[in-house]
Amino acid sequence: MSDLLKDKSQRREKRAGKAPSEGSHGVRGKDTTGRTKDSISTVSCLDELGHQDDNARMAVTMENTYQLGPYKRFPVPAVTDILKDVLTSYLQEEKYEVEWSQKMTKTISEVIRARVKDLMIPRYKIVVLVHIGELAGQSMQISSRCLWDASNDTFVSYNFKNSSLFGVANVYAVYFE
Repeated sequence: MSDLLKDKSQRREKRAGKAPSEGSHGVRGKDTTGRTKDSISTVSCLDELGHQDDNARMAVTMENTYQLGPYKRFPVPAVTDILKDVLTSYLQEEKYEVEWSQKMTKTISEVIRARVKDLMIPRYKIVVLVHIGELAGQSMQISSRCLWDASNDTFVSYNFKNSSLFGVANVYAVYFE
């Protein structure tokens, strides 16, 4: 009899355009600190009449976790070490050239972003800015503006100089609720 009820509920969900996702069993796992490990989510789709597409994507709707602060803080010393290592290894022996610096800023920022993402810091959006310029006795000021939550958001900056160029790398970590 229970198979008949399951079959009936599946047909009803199919008609309504909703199908449960793999993690929506109605059970939430708890770890030792009392926080939920995962949340319940459902996958829903809406079929319009006359538009039959076999490759249509299903919209994923996630439920709120009501988490207002990070479980794990952004590790500023570890990211500072990453910036120092990457800038030193890429720029140590180089001479300044315009075309080379345009390509190198993109390469360095992608390497930094990948290494920071490897730290697996949950719920932080990472923004990486890299500037490379020629050392010719000039001065330079770099400024940026954004909406900022002083209790959760942070940034890391590192400056590098050799005989012909300078490099400045900034990593902004913005907490995403």
